[in-house]
Amino acid sequence: MSGSHGRSVRRRTFVLGATAAAGTAALAGTARAAAFGWSDDGSNYVVDTGANLVFKVSKTNGDLTSLVYRGTEYQGYGGMNSHIESGLGTSTVTVKQSGSTILISVAYGTLRHYYAARSGENNVYLWTDKADTSVSATRYILRVKKGLFLSDEPDSYAYTSSTVEASDVFAKSDGQTRSKHYSKLRVMDYDYIGWSGGGVGLWIVRSNHEKASGGPFYRSLLRHQSADGGGLYEILYYGQNQTEAQRFGLQGPYVIALTDGGAPSSALFPGTLTTSWADSLGMSGYVGASGRGKVAGVGISGRNTAYPYTVGLANSAAQYWGSARSSDGYFSIGGVLPGTYTLTVFKGELAVYTGSVTVTAGSTTTLNTIAVPSSNDPGNASAIWRIGDWNGTPGGFKNADLMTYAHPSDVRAASWTGNVVVGNNETASFPCYLWKDVNSGILVYFKLTAAQAAAAHTLRIGVTTAYANGRPQVTVNDAWTSAIPSPPTEPSTRSLTNGSYRGNNHTFTYSVPASAWKTDTGQYNVLRIDVVSGSGTTGYLSAGTAIDAIDLLA
Repeated sequence: MSGSHGRSVRRRTFVLGATAAAGTAALAGTARAAAFGWSDDGSNYVVDTGANLVFKVSKTNGDLTSLVYRGTEYQGYGGMNSHIESGLGTSTVTVKQSGSTILISVAYGTLRHYYAARSGENNVYLWTDKADTSVSATRYILRVKKGLFLSDEPDSYAYTSSTVEASDVFAKSDGQTRSKHYSKLRVMDYDYIGWSGGGVGLWIVRSNHEKASGGPFYRSLLRHQSADGGGLYEILYYGQNQTEAQRFGLQGPYVIALTDGGAPSSALFPGTLTTSWADSLGMSGYVGASGRGKVAGVGISGRNTAYPYTVGLANSAAQYWGSARSSDGYFSIGGVLPGTYTLTVFKGELAVYTGSVTVTAGSTTTLNTIAVPSSNDPGNASAIWRIGDWNGTPGGFKNADLMTYAHPSDVRAASWTGNVVVGNNETASFPCYLWKDVNSGILVYFKLTAAQAAAAHTLRIGVTTAYANGRPQVTVNDAWTSAIPSPPTEPSTRSLTNGSYRGNNHTFTYSVPASAWKTDTGQYNVLRIDVVSGSGTTGYLSAGTAIDAIDLLA
């Protein structure tokens, strides 16, 4: 087929790896006649893994300057190498071999970065120790040569140069949108990302993200594809739609893995990978398995079994999470650094319980059954009507699924406007996002019985995030208008247009007096929801918010 720049390319398939797609490829590639070891070519340390992989690291700045697998160079595009953030300045780079392991250490100010190779493996193990904000973000980008893996997927922009927002959201000629931000996946949804084709798989297996920020539901860019080349990322702190302060310390390993086209070995996955071989390498901040503990809970009661539950641990130094078993809520979270953590139980993505737990190195902290109080789950409240589910996400609302991998202007999006009638497919008819300049003033029609209309009621609107302080003000039957609520604390960066609805879940409550309702039970009551804010610009970058659920309590 012909590429967008007139050159002939061979199309290759891609894979964006998720936990459920775990492969069975061997940890080490097929050995070839080569000696494991390193050399110095004057500009780089050159490491031969003794399998099918040879890579180079710059002695000047710690960039990965070459990644040759089975004789083919995969690293680099546009004259740029692979590196932390956008590259480091002059650094101190050293190398040492300890038996079957080679470690390259990079020191740049207070930052330390490491590359490790194991004899007979087609893997590069990476750790990053960020001590402060002297390096703005914590991101490693593996730059991949153009033409090797081509795809036309949500996180690509290989076939267009027409932008619809900033310089990183693109529109194809058919009206579909593409951006490196459109990964579809939360951190907990994937173990590895990359591409496969022509008998080669190139992957980054993520770390456990203990030093990242945002928890299990955080979304960020994972990879990109363009006419110039591709990029695979390990994002630990990106400063975009972040709900937590960044954490510091050693993070890793994350792994660059090359295969014969299959998925990387599950032995490399976070939660599975063991690195006792790294215990004696002297990496700054390294804590081996013996210096970590475990948390196990015998169960969670008070759950709504229609939803998945996740247990998260977090403090200022680290974060961890694990899924609760659907049958009884049992959970186990291992590899935890010692300390006291806030334990949060999430129904879907909505926090319904918080507590505290202390972890000690070398032992398991066992928790008795956690009881989630009924009042902690807003979905348990008796409602006259409810639009959506209280689960901390806009799932089920109009365009909700599409918005994790497309811009709101995408041709595939249903109209953002249109009124809603309770009892007539109301959740699927209600837009997942509301913007001041796009669809503010949406109307919801509903009827009340005489007894219901004779009483005051509480209206609740749950949101998952907001952009530019957008928040809902409501009017009922043009007879009563609420005060403008204070804005909740939310990330200040883009969210609704770059694939993320995740922020700080917040519930707005409005006490609607009985005088606001229609007394004729045959008439529809009309609720108008306006987005108000003094911030934002226009269109999809005007002030907006993402909806979790809306209900009128009995």
